[in-house]
Amino acid sequence: MNLNPGRPLVVCQVVPALEGGGVERGTLELAQALVKQGHESIVVSGGGRLAKTLVRQGSRHFTLPIGRKSLATLRYVYPLRRILRTEGVNILHVRSRLPAWIARLAWKGMPANHRPHLVSTVHGLYSVSGYSAVMTRAERVIAVSETVREYLLANYPKLDPDLIQVIHRGVDTNAFPLGYQPTLDWLLGWYRRFPMLEGRPVILLPGRLSRIKGHDDFIQLMTRLQAAGSNAIGLVVGGYDASKQGYVDELQKSIQQRKLDNIVFAGQQDDMREIYATSDIVLSLSAKPESFGRTVIEALSIGTPVIGYDHGGVGETLRQAFPRGRILLGDIDELTGRVMEFLKHPPAIESPPPFTLQDMTDKTIRLYRELVG
Repeated sequence: MNLNPGRPLVVCQVVPALEGGGVERGTLELAQALVKQGHESIVVSGGGRLAKTLVRQGSRHFTLPIGRKSLATLRYVYPLRRILRTEGVNILHVRSRLPAWIARLAWKGMPANHRPHLVSTVHGLYSVSGYSAVMTRAERVIAVSETVREYLLANYPKLDPDLIQVIHRGVDTNAFPLGYQPTLDWLLGWYRRFPMLEGRPVILLPGRLSRIKGHDDFIQLMTRLQAAGSNAIGLVVGGYDASKQGYVDELQKSIQQRKLDNIVFAGQQDDMREIYATSDIVLSLSAKPESFGRTVIEALSIGTPVIGYDHGGVGETLRQAFPRGRILLGDIDELTGRVMEFLKHPPAIESPPPFTLQDMTDKTIRLYRELVG
């Protein structure tokens, strides 16, 4: 859809860095959509491995380490203000709290009639504080789910509800097409690395290794499946930083004590499309409510059934896209029963989830247009 009936927009998105993650991916996806529609896309960040991709897709990148947690980061207020002024930016879009503070200071220092319109996206259920409140101080506040909108209204009573617009995170159905099958070369390489996965039902738990992501519940599930004689294997995909080494050691010890031989840790992987496609079930077991369910919609878009705890953004997504996948938070009995049911009678996913990348970018650019007038 072409949302460029008037003069091109000049949009500046501000993020801490471009190394990876959901916020950064969303930044690149929107930047690419802006360029395709003839608008000018600028991103200010501390740089990272995705910066080259951003530039290759037609955006411009300015390197300012505005996500560094230090008082010295205040020095970047003026350079950012200079970028906004000299580049003629008419939409300033902030996506993270510390960069939002720097951006707001730069924005406030400009003459009112020369300021760009200020937009924020609240990607997470941030801790409630004055620091987090900066994300509510914009002309429009994008919430990535109804869960986030309700959280904002409950915790920031001064925020005008009319300023919030829900724009769900969307999946690129071209990148995650329904019924996708990996190539033979990929399969051969994958099973060379993880031969224990070949020929067995695979239950996938994607996500970084941390206490809130449900790995303990996953181990309990796999303990029960092994005791029941199931040959299903659990696949954990996700990286972790050095601060989480103690937790990872705890997980490994728990697996050894239970004498489990049906769990594989694959580490961080970039080819999630192929991994979803070769999995029989994808799980979302976070103990803490999440703002959205990115892995949920990606897996469902491929056609792999998802089972997840019915709370937060994951519950919201499953209610709309795959209600059969919802289970009560922390209920290992229900989790085990639903997994065994899906292994015995795999449910068919006949259509992709209702949240698409095209819809997300169209709605965001339409919001920009409404502000510019």
